[in-house]
Amino acid sequence: MKAFRQYLEMVGHLNDEDIRSLLAFVRSRKLKKGDYFIREGQVSSEVGFLVSGLIRSYYTTNSEEEITYCFRFPNDMIAAYSSFITGNKTEENLQAMADVELLVFSKQDLNNLANDNLNWVKFLKKMAELQYIELENRIFQLQKTTALQRYENLLLNHPEYVQKIPLQYLASYLGITQRHLSRIRKELVL
Repeated sequence: MKAFRQYLEMVGHLNDEDIRSLLAFVRSRKLKKGDYFIREGQVSSEVGFLVSGLIRSYYTTNSEEEITYCFRFPNDMIAAYSSFITGNKTEENLQAMADVELLVFSKQDLNNLANDNLNWVKFLKKMAELQYIELENRIFQLQKTTALQRYENLLLNHPEYVQKIPLQYLASYLGITQRHLSRIRKELVL
């Protein structure tokens, strides 16, 4: 809970009483490698805070190809965000790539807190802003950097997890083939 509390304090707008009010609703959940937090076709009604493990976010194309567009690491929040805010079915899947421990709370509990306290409205606004910035950064990353630079960035920020990500998911995330990723890895070793 300490890391989660620090995350809430970092985002801002919440005092100690606000944080305690949310913690009253939080429950722990464990996922085994391969389990899903949410699957395509479901409606996102909860948010998770990743305590340990690794989550892959992906969607499936019309030709049944899985496209990995995001990884979530410890101290990240997870949700099928567009479904969470609209109440529509999600098109994404959030799958555990390793055993995962989460702290989970419901959209309803969060909405109830926001209905009673302006600090939570400010917090939710800040979270939406952070999601937008993350999405924009991902788009710029894909359009402005090379696959090698994207891979080096992942190695720099999350070296302990890169080896745990299967090659096909890592290549998909980088927007390249597995063969190209193998060449990049060989190039970095030399």
